Amino acid sequence: LNLMLKVYHKYILKNYLISFIQVTLIFLSLVFVLNIFEEINFFKDEEVSFLFPLILTFLNSPSILYDIFPFIFLISVQMFFIKIIDRDELTAFKKFGLSNFKILSIIFISVLFLSLIISFFFYNFSAQLKFSYLDVKNKFTKDDKYLAVITDNGLWIKDETEKNINLINALKIENNFLKNVSITSYDKDFNFKSHIQAEEIDVSKFLWRIEKANISEKNKIAYKDENISILTNFNYEIINNLYSDLKSLTVTELYDLKDDYNSLGYSTVEISAHLQKIFSFPILAILLALLGGIFMFRLKKDSNKYFTITFGILISVIVYYINYFFYTIGVNERMPLTPSIWLPQLIMFIILTFSLVTVNEK
Repeated sequence: LNLMLKVYHKYILKNYLISFIQVTLIFLSLVFVLNIFEEINFFKDEEVSFLFPLILTFLNSPSILYDIFPFIFLISVQMFFIKIIDRDELTAFKKFGLSNFKILSIIFISVLFLSLIISFFFYNFSAQLKFSYLDVKNKFTKDDKYLAVITDNGLWIKDETEKNINLINALKIENNFLKNVSITSYDKDFNFKSHIQAEEIDVSKFLWRIEKANISEKNKIAYKDENISILTNFNYEIINNLYSDLKSLTVTELYDLKDDYNSLGYSTVEISAHLQKIFSFPILAILLALLGGIFMFRLKKDSNKYFTITFGILISVIVYYINYFFYTIGVNERMPLTPSIWLPQLIMFIILTFSLVTVNEK
């Protein structure tokens, strides 16, 4: 009997993995097709070969697929149960002592294993591809004259105005002020024009105000000036939202960026939220898989399968928007960040716990 149970365990595991791979390939194909049209449209005015948007689509698709994976788990569980219900195999499982709860346990272990791989290995792989995707695509954007990056040496901004190219470095940002700032100005041919050093600059508006500045100009003796203004393309709001596309950073790079932002005085809420989403990914995947399984135990053999799949997709969309809503209010600091990420999953867990108590009665 124990040998037979092990055979059934392997059978359930094998068939679930087949369903998971099939659903993943279906969604990957949809992502690829939709994304390639977007890339072709982006490059319609550029002289590039058709292979170029094809390669970019390949680089970008894994990152999009990662976001869809929790719902792939739900739908793949549904596909698995549709197959065994059609073949009336649930009855055979029960004859050999496999309860509904035991079947869900096998699926639970499978989903846990797969979700951990996706969360900590596939995510980093997709992030590296996403970085390459953005690196290539950014070369074709039209706004490269306004650039900003954060390094160990603080904030760096390249700002091109009508007459000047300004290279700006600040040690940190505090309230509406940049601290320990240097601004080097060049003409359009990159010939040196001036250098400004200031303890702080008010950047609340696009017209930056400097109360006390040390100024050096070409062929002139350095001097001090007060209450001068510089027109730029940046203000505090823009500067304070200079996040990289976080999906293009591995977990290690996210922690490094968080340290850089802390040293600069930037808010790290969005980075922390993104990291918590990564860490909560396995929990969300398990909850959605269990939700799909519990729902399928209530499905009768002659039930409409298309309705079942549609219902699964609908549930996926609802769960996505609930999580997105809480994520948004957490990032906007209208509620503490940790509850905003974990509260929707805690509610799902409580609901599913009550359902699991009666799952063997189905």
